[in-house]
Order: sequence, then structure tokens, then C-alpha cells
Amino acid sequence: MRLVRDPFPPSDPGPDTALAIGNFDGLHLGHQALINAACDALDGLTPALMCFEPLPATFFNPDRPVPRILAVRDKLDLCRAYGIERVFMMRFNAAFSRLSPDEFVDRVIAGTARARRVVVGADFRFGARAAGNVERLIELGRPHGIEVDVVEDVEVHAQRVSSSRIREALADGQLDAVRRFLGRGYSLSGRVLRGQQLGRSLGYPTVNLRPPRPAALSGVLAVRVSGAGLSDHPGVASLGRRPTVNGKTDLLEVHLFDYDGDLYGAHLSVEFLEYLRPEAKFDDLESMARQMHEDAREARAILQAPEILNPEP
Repeated sequence: MRLVRDPFPPSDPGPDTALAIGNFDGLHLGHQALINAACDALDGLTPALMCFEPLPATFFNPDRPVPRILAVRDKLDLCRAYGIERVFMMRFNAAFSRLSPDEFVDRVIAGTARARRVVVGADFRFGARAAGNVERLIELGRPHGIEVDVVEDVEVHAQRVSSSRIREALADGQLDAVRRFLGRGYSLSGRVLRGQQLGRSLGYPTVNLRPPRPAALSGVLAVRVSGAGLSDHPGVASLGRRPTVNGKTDLLEVHLFDYDGDLYGAHLSVEFLEYLRPEAKFDDLESMARQMHEDAREARAILQAPEILNPEP
């Protein structure tokens, strides 16, 4: 799979593509329907996806960034797994935001991505001030020989699947709902960082990963960890800003049960199975350690339950 960041690459024309366009934060069942349509396109078109970093809503409101469901690497890994061969991850900046609908189609969709088929949702908007809609896309694409495929919304249990709905479910700790909307378990991955060794001093050593910022999920959770020789290894995790020690940025800290090894620098995937409680600020480290012991006891019991050992999507 090839990643393209430059909206106007100087010399590489690339292949003709079937292009799914959207933000794709989460790569949920609705996004997967767009991807499937791009991958099913005929005429030898290369399945491709176009997304934007940062998210446009965050670019226009940097003081209120959109909570992120996936980190960039997780998004790319899933794109590859779902059959996408080229990802156009456009740098969304002031110049890009000023492109008119005509310029966006001419220079980016037809030019950079060489799209011959475009796959979008019914509410797709594009161009400066979101002036373009699906009807305008069809009109502007016609001179370029671009066909437009509009994919209907996907519903689960009579609810429209959307990134916004998933963010709400994550904020409420509703991991079963998130699993249904994603069509898979919710996980984050990253490289293990060196921390302050505070957990080790309290009897709960942790591996620390940097989550997407700001993370859509926070709290204490029962988890399974894979990577670096581990496969669905049970553990308990804390995701958030660590208020007891006045943390300033989100951090994912995972205590692996019955494990004693060096994982610094390893790339791990953490799947979130059950929400235990929100983050809390404790009066002292002793009180925090007592709660950590209770969290670990609860997580062990949950992870041994049959429905967790063999979860249904």
C-alpha cells in the first residue's frame, strides 16, 4: 500500500483509481461499505482512499479538537487489511481549505488521485465552506469521465453508524456498542515508551503507549494485549491524563497480568474489552494503589468470563 501526503505531487501520475472519500476516523461499518464499493470497482481501477489530517473540524476549531477514535498508524493498517492499495492522506491546511469545489475535483480528485470512480456517502460535502454536495460532485466529475457511487448509510440495531455516535459510545464506556458499530473489537496500538516507573514502585508495572490525541476513550478498562510475542494477553489499563500525578497529556498505561519482561520499544496492540470506571484523582499514592488492586481483581474476573473469552461482534 502506498501513502500519498502531497495534494499536488510533482511528477508521479500513479494509476487510475476507484476512490472512497471521507474522514474515516474509526473505519466503522459505514466506512467499510465505502471501501468495499471502491474495492469492488471493475475496469482494473486501483482501490484507493482519501482522508484528511488534521480533521477539518479540528483545523477550524483548534481549541476544541475532535476526539480521535484511531491513531494514524492504526488507520493505515486497517486500510491495508481492508484491501486499499493507495491512501491519499491530504494535509488539511489553510490553502487546502480554500479550494473551491471545482478546484478540488479538478486538481485533487481527478489530478492527484486520478479517480475514475468516486465513492461517497449521501451527506458528502467538499470544497471551501463545504459548498459542494453529491449533485455538484456528479456534475463536476462528468467532464473528467468520473462516475460517482453514493453509498447509503449503514444501520445497526436501527441506529445509523457514524464516527460521532462511536465517540459518544466511547465517552460513555459502551464498548459493546462500539464493537457493533466497528464490526470488530476496539483497539489502539503503539510503541512502548519509557515512563516514570511509578506503577512499578506501587507493585503494578505498566507498559506505556501514546494514544491518539485527544483520545475518544478514557478510564480504567480490562484489556487484551498482542504483539512482541504476546497474543491476547490479559491485563488492566488506564487511559487518560493521570490526574493524581498532574499529568498533562493522554497516556495509555497497561499492566500485564503475570508477565515479567522487557517490552520497551516493542509495538503492541491493546484491545479494550470492558469498561471498569472513569479516571479519578486520589488524595495520595497509597489510596491509588488500593484502587489499582481492586481494578486488577475486577479485570481478572471479567477476562475469565465466557462472553469475554469468546466475544461476539
